[in-house]
Amino acid sequence: MAVRATETSRPYQQIKAAIEYFIEHQQQQPGLAELSEHVGLSEFHLQRMFSDWVGVSPKQFLKFLTKEYAKTRLQNESVLQAALDSGLSGAGRLHDLMISCEGVTPGEFKKQGEGVVIQYGFHESPFGHCMLAQTPRGVCSLVFFDAAGQKAEQVKMLQTQWPKAVCKEDPLATQNTIGKIFAGNESVGRGSTKRKKATLKLLLKGTPFQLKVWEALLSIPEGDIVSYQQVAGLIQAPSSVRAVASAVAKNNIGYLIPCHRVIRSSGDFSQYRWGASRKRIMLGWEASQHGNE
Repeated sequence: MAVRATETSRPYQQIKAAIEYFIEHQQQQPGLAELSEHVGLSEFHLQRMFSDWVGVSPKQFLKFLTKEYAKTRLQNESVLQAALDSGLSGAGRLHDLMISCEGVTPGEFKKQGEGVVIQYGFHESPFGHCMLAQTPRGVCSLVFFDAAGQKAEQVKMLQTQWPKAVCKEDPLATQNTIGKIFAGNESVGRGSTKRKKATLKLLLKGTPFQLKVWEALLSIPEGDIVSYQQVAGLIQAPSSVRAVASAVAKNNIGYLIPCHRVIRSSGDFSQYRWGASRKRIMLGWEASQHGNE
């Protein structure tokens, strides 16, 4: 289930601060009063902020961020079976958004974006600041960052990925795509009215192995998690766990290609290109929306 980016981006930094404090002091199990004091809010306002942002209480949300919960979810064999049944077709689903993808050809890969025009724009999301980039063939980048001063760095990385492409800032053009990804209903949390289904195309630029891994990630349902070993098994390369981890880390289309849904088999959430806290928040968000227990 999606919600409007403009509505959900405001509390992100306070949500992030509360979660980081909880993780740091997890053995002491800090309560609502302690978390509220840390982020500078009353208990009522922190409770209300979580409820408005994700539809559940802080206590419910933080439950989804524990190692024990993660290990339980990893044992859900139906996730892998569903992925296998989908045939790893390079298609996925995010709430009511149907996602399809195509990879650049070897010839296009060698041209490094020559003749390609990329529109990019900066926007707000439920997970903080983001930059989305797209071509006429689909979204080619979605990255997240914490400070407005990091915008130039995001553009530089985009130009590094597509060195011969023409990159143009055009937030009006990218706003419609952001709307498909994050726009939703007036109400937040479970039980909101369904919205009209939409489609979104992705343009992937990577090695054949990377493309295979990214397409496999699209088969992992929203609200579920898998291990690096399980992804390696999905692509029938069980001995290539390190290569899988490398491909996951090099994904340039965050959230849409859900590399955040891959964790260690031990239940540790592991690192994330756009911040370990953001990864936890994304996973907690998705678990909350799907009513996972």
